Amino acid sequence: MFSAAVRRSTEGRHRDAERATFLGDLVGGKLPLAGYAGMVAQHHHIYAVLEEAAAVMRTDPVAGAFVHDGLTRLPALEADLVALLGPGWRDQAPASAATLRYADRLREVCFDWPGGFVAHHYTRYLGDLSGGQYIASAVRKGYGTTATSFYVFDGIGSPAQFKTHYREALDAAPWSADERRRIVDEVLIAYELNIAVLEDLGREFSAGQAA
Repeated sequence: MFSAAVRRSTEGRHRDAERATFLGDLVGGKLPLAGYAGMVAQHHHIYAVLEEAAAVMRTDPVAGAFVHDGLTRLPALEADLVALLGPGWRDQAPASAATLRYADRLREVCFDWPGGFVAHHYTRYLGDLSGGQYIASAVRKGYGTTATSFYVFDGIGSPAQFKTHYREALDAAPWSADERRRIVDEVLIAYELNIAVLEDLGREFSAGQAA
C-alpha cells in the first residue's frame, strides 16, 4: 500500500528530524522559552503558505480529499505567538533563511501539483498529530507555558482514527507508479527542509541556558 511505502521510504529522514539537536534541547528543557517561541514563529511562516495552498487545492478531485478544516493551524499559531511574544509578535518573528527556502518550495510545488501539495501536507500534519503531541507535552512541563494550542486538534475527532483515514486516502488516490515515486521524493525534500529550519533554530538559540 502506498501509505506504507511512504513510511518505509522516509523513515530514515523522519528519525533524522526527530534527532535534531534543537528538538532534543527543547524537549529536554534546555532552551530559553524564546527558543520555543522561535520555532512557533517559523511554523507560522510555513503554515501560512501551506494553508494558502490548501484553499486552492480544496476543489481538486484528488488533493481535495486531504483538506480538512480541523487541521487549520494558523489561528492557533497566532494565539500561541500572542501569548509568547505579545501583540507585536509579527515584528519579533522574521522568517529564517531556511524557512524562506521552505516557503519557496511550497509555493513552487503545492499550488499546481496535487501530489506535491499532498506530500507536504502529509509531512506536516501527520507529524503534528504524532511526534508533535510529545513535543507539546514536554514544552508544557518543561517551560510552564500553555501556549501549545498549535498541537490541539479539536476539530478532527480521534487523532488515531483521523490518521488511519488519512492513510486510507493515500492508498486510494489514483496516482500512477511514477507519480507515487515523485510524491515520495517530495516527502523526502519536505523532511530536509524541516531539518534545515531546526538547524537554523539550533544555531540561534543556545542550549546552555535555562528556560
